[in-house]
Amino acid sequence: MDHIYTLGIDIGSTASKCVMLADGKEIVAKSLISVGAGTSGPQRAISEVLEQAGKSKDEMAFVLATGYGRNSLEEIADAQMSELSCHAKGATFLFPQVHTVVDIGGQDVKILQVENGVMTNFVMNDKCAAGTGRFLDVMARVLEVKVQDLGMLGAQSTKQVEISSTCTVFAESEVISQLSMGTDKRDIINGIHRSVASRVAGLAHRVGIRDQVVMTGGVAQNSGVVKALEEALGHEVHISPLTQYNGALGAALFAYQKYQKAQRA
Repeated sequence: MDHIYTLGIDIGSTASKCVMLADGKEIVAKSLISVGAGTSGPQRAISEVLEQAGKSKDEMAFVLATGYGRNSLEEIADAQMSELSCHAKGATFLFPQVHTVVDIGGQDVKILQVENGVMTNFVMNDKCAAGTGRFLDVMARVLEVKVQDLGMLGAQSTKQVEISSTCTVFAESEVISQLSMGTDKRDIINGIHRSVASRVAGLAHRVGIRDQVVMTGGVAQNSGVVKALEEALGHEVHISPLTQYNGALGAALFAYQKYQKAQRA
């Protein structure tokens, strides 16, 4: 029997992700290119997945684009969809019991309420970089550490340091003044994680939080933020190794549904 292959592409502000599914359930290939909308990232992400799977674009039954830059792929994608729906769909595939999705991307924070795999409510912060991946990038640069080491370093903290500013610019000067007072970087990092978590939790309380809580987006790879968020929300936060691919996975699942619907029409 021939398989039905679908492609989901999530073009974010800072990264492009692509997932290929077989028959709407098996992940055949995935890619992540760390440049997003307006760059060669989306094309590279697609090429990489096709190459991994040994398939051509013509063998794809349906291609669906989502994310911040989804409209830039009109020649390639058969359809576009909101990343909110795709994140709800992807999270449900990975965690069938999910009711709350916390998605922290490069430039925004989204909290989704999910009921039976469908988004029923959401709130997002896209006006300000605080609490996003970009915020953590800035802090890592000021502290002269790698962003991927923040979780490990923050875990070694021995005393509480408050980083009270929620604005990136003010938080940056707060961190600089803590450094000049000789405060341990690890304590500052832990303070930054708690500051991100309290901002995200404030947002989450506006839609309400119900178990299971699932975190997606690149920041979910930072164990320090995940732990701080669990404390701030009072709920266990579930993550998956596929967290960064969640939007693209949801897009590939929707692509399969749309293909099936077209076949029945």
